[in-house]
Amino acid sequence: MTDHQAFTEVEAELAERGFTRMVFALDRIESLLDLLGSPQRAYPSIHLTGTNGKTSTARMIDSLLRAFGLHTGRYTSPHLETVRERISLDGEPVSEERFVATYREVAPLAQLVDERSAEPLTYFDMTTALAFATFADAPVDIAVVEVGLGGAEDSTNVLQAGVAVITPIGLDHTEWLGDTLEDIALHKAGIIYPGATVISAAQEEEAARPILERCAEVGATIAREGSEFGVLRRSVAVGGQVLTLQGLGGVYEEVFVPLHGAHQAQNAAVALAAVEAFLGAGARRQLDIEAVREGFAAASSPGRLERVRSAPTILLDGAHNPHGMAATVTALQEEFAFSKLVAVVGVLGDKDAPALLELLEPVVDQVVVTTNSSPRAMPARELAALAAEVFGPDRVEVAEEMPDAIETAVALAEEDVPGELSGVGVLITGSVVTVADARRLLKR
Repeated sequence: MTDHQAFTEVEAELAERGFTRMVFALDRIESLLDLLGSPQRAYPSIHLTGTNGKTSTARMIDSLLRAFGLHTGRYTSPHLETVRERISLDGEPVSEERFVATYREVAPLAQLVDERSAEPLTYFDMTTALAFATFADAPVDIAVVEVGLGGAEDSTNVLQAGVAVITPIGLDHTEWLGDTLEDIALHKAGIIYPGATVISAAQEEEAARPILERCAEVGATIAREGSEFGVLRRSVAVGGQVLTLQGLGGVYEEVFVPLHGAHQAQNAAVALAAVEAFLGAGARRQLDIEAVREGFAAASSPGRLERVRSAPTILLDGAHNPHGMAATVTALQEEFAFSKLVAVVGVLGDKDAPALLELLEPVVDQVVVTTNSSPRAMPARELAALAAEVFGPDRVEVAEEMPDAIETAVALAEEDVPGELSGVGVLITGSVVTVADARRLLKR
């Protein structure tokens, strides 16, 4: 059997656990990690939660740490093309061979836990255990770990990390986390442990209060965007933006970040502060500016205003809640001079589709609605009815399958545009799954 065949078998076994099944309790993952010898204790960690920006921030933190010569493990979710993307070593997804080998070590112990538990381990429980075991075996100098959902009861919340990062909090996953910012922030503040340093993006007052109360309760130190660190200046540049950042240790000038939007500048400020906190920078010690510049210049975030084609420009963006879509729309207005823009939109059934469409409407000429490959996807016809109310029927097209949706959107973008297509664009958005479906077709 080849490595790829073995990996395909492992993927299928993982999928049998239910890709979208969620059980919020730590007892099963704790039991499994105990049987594995607590691999998550073999290295320090930076733990990230928040509603939007977690993956981009995690990837920037990872890139910065590697610029300082550290061997890193990074765990993020969901993935775009392969589950191996969730588990990275030194910035690269683990190999199929390593993934399979680690799985074969973990699976028999997972079966023991399943037999003792009322609910079997979830897909996310398993990938979390695989990540922690992979990082211990590598070994890594530090792990950068993103929560899956929430914080307090998320499978990753066994780390008790020395640095906890909270990106902007908005309304999302309300069926699990509550329908107020305070409820959601309470869940996310659960990753803060005694003695930790907390790096928090700017938050609404309703979200900030539970975070500050948790810090006071456990004796954690907090650094807040706008007080201890932040973005001082930003200017649009070819392929991204140039920033001046106020860090915990001083001012960092002429920092190029190859990502678009004020939200990515904010993520960069948060990432820098997290790395400063981990490396011990502060009022009297600034990080080496050249290493900081190198780390940010090497950062990437696939599926976040990612350009995959030109003439017409095709952008992929995984915005799937109003907070994220508002950031995407702002970036489109500030950094892209489209004379004509067509959106391909596919959303999950539990998302606030009307709000997403209303945010898109002022910057999009026409919209093509589709159904993505998730079993939780909103049917295209249902989404089309919502889109017609926002855009008007004449500006809405329906394409059930992604290949047809992309073809239709490109044709609409190019329609009645004489000559040069440089000002014409297609934006594919609404869900990470939608972006993943499109990326598989467009990145071949």
